[in-house]
Amino acid sequence: MKKAISYQDYRILVHQLVLEGSTSGNEKTEALINYTMLNDRRMKRWDKTVKLTEDVKEKVSGYHKPITWLVITESWCGDAAHVIPVLNKVAALSDYIDLKLVFRDENDELMSQFLTNGGRAIAKLIMIDNTNHEVINTFGPRPSEATKMVNKYKAKHGSLTPEFKEDLQVWYNKDKGQNIISDLMNLLGV
Repeated sequence: MKKAISYQDYRILVHQLVLEGSTSGNEKTEALINYTMLNDRRMKRWDKTVKLTEDVKEKVSGYHKPITWLVITESWCGDAAHVIPVLNKVAALSDYIDLKLVFRDENDELMSQFLTNGGRAIAKLIMIDNTNHEVINTFGPRPSEATKMVNKYKAKHGSLTPEFKEDLQVWYNKDKGQNIISDLMNLLGV
C-alpha cells in the first residue's frame, strides 16, 4: 500500500509518460510506448463518457463498509485503460471505497498472489476490508462478458490474435463500461 497512488495521480503519471515517450513497467519497447499513448487517450475519453444510472448511484452511495480497491496495473495495458476509469467513477460515489493503484512490475510479490489462470494478467482489482485488512474478493483482468469472449476465442484458436484484440476493443466501446459496472455491483453485493 505504501507504493499505491490515487487515480488522479495515475492519470497524471500516464500522461507524463506519454509526453516523455515512455511507458511504465520493466520493458520499454516501442509497442508498449505506443499502447501507453493510446491508453492515455482511451482513459481521457472514458473519464468523460462513462455513464452511471441513478440506480447504480443510489446503491453505491448507500454502501457503508470501508474497503480499499487496490488495482494492479501498467500504463500499456489495454484492458486496464477501459476498466480503471469505470472503477474510478464507481468508487467516487462512496466515501467508503478508497481506490488505489500500484504497478505490476514494481510489485512482483503482490502480483504473484493474484494470478489469473497462472498468469500475471492485469488490471487486477483486489477488494480489501479496511477493518481487518482481509481480501474480500477480486475482479479482473477484464469484465465477465469480455472474459467469456477471450476464453472462447483461446479455446478455438489457442491464443489471441491482433484481429481479436481489435474486436475486443470494439466490444468495450459498444458496452460503454456497463458490464464492468454490473460486475462491480455484484462484488459489492448491492
